[in-house]
Amino acid sequence: MDIPPLAGKIAALSLSALPVSYALNHVSALSHPLWVALMSALILGLLFVAFYSLSHGEVSYDPLYAVFAVFAFTSVVDLIIALQEDSYVVGFMEFYTKEGEPYLRTAHGVFICYWDGTVHYLLYLAMAGAICRRKRYRNFGLYWLGSFAMSILVFLTGNILGKYSSEIRPAFFLTIPYLLVPCWAGMKVFSQPRALTRCTANMVQEEQRKGLLQRPADLALVIYLILAGFFTLFRGLVVLDCPTDACFVYIYQYEPYLRDPVAYPKVQMLMYMFYVLPFCGLAAYALTFPGCSWLPDWALVFAGAIGQAQFSHMGASMHLRTPFTYRVPEDTWGCFFVCNLLYALGPHLLAYRCLQWPAFFHQPPPSDPLALHKKQH
Repeated sequence: MDIPPLAGKIAALSLSALPVSYALNHVSALSHPLWVALMSALILGLLFVAFYSLSHGEVSYDPLYAVFAVFAFTSVVDLIIALQEDSYVVGFMEFYTKEGEPYLRTAHGVFICYWDGTVHYLLYLAMAGAICRRKRYRNFGLYWLGSFAMSILVFLTGNILGKYSSEIRPAFFLTIPYLLVPCWAGMKVFSQPRALTRCTANMVQEEQRKGLLQRPADLALVIYLILAGFFTLFRGLVVLDCPTDACFVYIYQYEPYLRDPVAYPKVQMLMYMFYVLPFCGLAAYALTFPGCSWLPDWALVFAGAIGQAQFSHMGASMHLRTPFTYRVPEDTWGCFFVCNLLYALGPHLLAYRCLQWPAFFHQPPPSDPLALHKKQH
């Protein structure tokens, strides 16, 4: 997978978030939630117009260029918010976290801001750079799609259901377009042609003749997927208040963060159970039986989703903004870290395997093209 050069123009313009946020933080009128929402919407609108005017050719070639440009700006803003909430910087986005979206001050909010300000930011620059040079960015787009969708779904649902439901301000409704963007962007990304592979018909046939026991890497991934599926189901039952002793011990001694009334961890575990659990079963099937050409794409989507989710979940479980009673106990920290790290690493290994050796997932070629030709004539 080729890594496209980053978009320098967008990188430079996105850094304007620093002086803009600093200036807005000192405007006294922004102490009212409605003015915060209106000013935020105005800035995003002006940014979209500016990027469209400065890069009309790129936007005409691919409208997602303007989306990535605006989102790169908001990623810098999110990184400022995270650094501010951890006391690394002061005087930038205090007005927004107080009057706009106070739930960004939670441990979960801080870590999704870190992820957006680093991983998503680099992905936006890479995808915009690919558009500038008329190159494909399908794999980057699929990873971003999964990551972005998981982040926004858990965050918005947790805001509505958790203890911050009474703190919803007008700025919350600015996130509505964030629900529509993944749908549109997903259709655009999936419609892009896949990168050409060097797999010949003989290579595909040879690879697909091998049983699972002849493919030790795939066997290890299938075992991982089965174990991850059980772990996903178990944690889903834990947040649903399963009365068994194992669930009781786990939620009090290993992951007490699942009891946090902010609701983000509970929503996250339910997302895992409803979406990741079926994927584990389907992926194990695709690694066992050849010709499942859908797996490489969806492995990237779920790698992005689980990577983002585990980063936020693990970080929030140990962050100082999480009340002490809900943080991971010191004596179980090692077990918690290893289990959750493996849970995040596995989908990335699966995606890497699918991209590097895709022959097993190709549609099998006709067994005897010459015989088929004679039969037709």
